Amino acid sequence: MNWHNPLRSFYLHLFQNNKPLQMKKTIFPLLLVAASFLSGFAFKAVLTGKQQEGSYKKVTGIGGIFFKCKDPKKMREWYKTHLGLQTNAYGAVFEWRQGADTTQKGFTQWSPFAETTKYFAPSTKDFMINYRVEDIAALVADLKLQGVTVTDSIETYDYGKFVHILDMEGNKIELWEPNDKEYERLGLQMGSQTTK
Repeated sequence: MNWHNPLRSFYLHLFQNNKPLQMKKTIFPLLLVAASFLSGFAFKAVLTGKQQEGSYKKVTGIGGIFFKCKDPKKMREWYKTHLGLQTNAYGAVFEWRQGADTTQKGFTQWSPFAETTKYFAPSTKDFMINYRVEDIAALVADLKLQGVTVTDSIETYDYGKFVHILDMEGNKIELWEPNDKEYERLGLQMGSQTTK
């Protein structure tokens, strides 16, 4: 059965009986109901669109802590000796379990840099924080729309995607969409141990 038939029959009935006053009384409430129904759909579409815009997780954790020091090698040794960090040539990697899925590992990099490093530029601060993010491309697009300074383009490596931004005080921030499995594989290839 064609769903148009009941409506067609209704309109034919009204026009054939030539009752304009009754037709006005009947059509007006029908149009009002139809308009209300359609506006409800439109309103829901607008709300759904707003909920979806930026609804992905932005920052999901700390991906790394980087700081300047006079002698990175001695600093790594100090932390290894006194605080038990499993250090390597790049610093140390903290291994943990992800809250959303405890079967999945997560990693946070800790790295001392030479005080002369230009890696934190244009920031003049002695530190930089790396934040883990879920969807770096969507986040960067949102940040640009919001007027946030993005200092470079997204770079992709086997172990994740990276980009740098500046916060409102000019601190450089590194954003990382990690590939934890590849990050762990790379560490194992290097013979590195994680700090747990």
